[in-house]
Amino acid sequence: MSLFNVYPLFDITPIKAKDVYVYDNKNIEYLDLYGGHAVISIGHSHPKYVKNISNQISKLGFYSNSIKNPLQEKLAKQLIAQSNSNGYSLFLCNSGAEANENGLKLASFHTGKKKVLSFKNSFHGRTSAAVAATDNQKIIAPINLQQDVEFIDLGDLIAVEKALQKKDICAVIIECIQGVGGLNESTIEFYQGLETLCKKYKTLLIADEVQSGFGRTGDFFAFQKHQISPDIISMAKGMGNGFPIGGILISDNIKSSKGLLGTTFGGNHLACIASLTVLEVIEQENLLNNAVEMSAYFLEKSKSLSQIKNVKGRGLMLGLEFDFPIAELRKNLIFEHHIFTGSAKNPNLLRILPPLTIKKKHINNFFNALNKELS
Repeated sequence: MSLFNVYPLFDITPIKAKDVYVYDNKNIEYLDLYGGHAVISIGHSHPKYVKNISNQISKLGFYSNSIKNPLQEKLAKQLIAQSNSNGYSLFLCNSGAEANENGLKLASFHTGKKKVLSFKNSFHGRTSAAVAATDNQKIIAPINLQQDVEFIDLGDLIAVEKALQKKDICAVIIECIQGVGGLNESTIEFYQGLETLCKKYKTLLIADEVQSGFGRTGDFFAFQKHQISPDIISMAKGMGNGFPIGGILISDNIKSSKGLLGTTFGGNHLACIASLTVLEVIEQENLLNNAVEMSAYFLEKSKSLSQIKNVKGRGLMLGLEFDFPIAELRKNLIFEHHIFTGSAKNPNLLRILPPLTIKKKHINNFFNALNKELS
């Protein structure tokens, strides 16, 4: 094998996909309730998405950020308006890890400090500072230990203030709903208290919306439920519906300067068109409301299975928690029922991250399969 062997692979080879379905090289149809790690927001191969990207690449696929790209300005304007993020500006990059990396770097530039405060069970990416702020020692290399990061229990404001009192922390980075960590979420009082403490100690608050952003929770961003205003908002995954794109929204109180941040491929023409199309479809097809409605239906259906001990998350960022490891169940759902789901750091949690276009009939199919497996 010529590939560097780092991914545990299921023996499935997708060759095409449409909306919530994926088809393999044996022409087997799979119901996609995982969206490739929450990436597929408007459904696979959405006709408007295919048309817009095809039209753009026939004209211009890429040029560097040393020239004007009106698509970037259009994306910034539309994103800020649609997400109700007035008072922010946009920097575009390529991925969630790169978004968090740039957010942490910008916080350090702005404050003149270098330490980061993160939370247990967090996941922020695999690049230098982002992985150091991730609570998983297995993926942190010795070189990443140059970063100074302190981990706090989610929800512990007393510990947060004790850490901030040292006055050496440039940023607090948080997923308002933890993704890989297992759909953990704290209270409105905690998130509002966290914002207050960051302002008090002149530390920037970074909301990691890489997995939860772009409508997945039913709000455009997960933090909006808590009525807070982070200094920096990172995003990626559903932002491009499969096309590599990431970005950070930056509060206007953080000043820019030439050369402060940079990227070769970030904000390229195709990426901008992909994200603009995602925004357009989300709005035209009312997908935020669909996420809320389908979430309520999913929760109602989950009550019929006594083996489900807990349902975690919001919108279409959900987790079903059992009192047993779900590895075998997940495998059976794939190979016996042809349904993709996801796992988490919590071995008993089955993650559900479908396209925002999902309908009741798809949820019914899932629970019928689950009922057969658990009976």
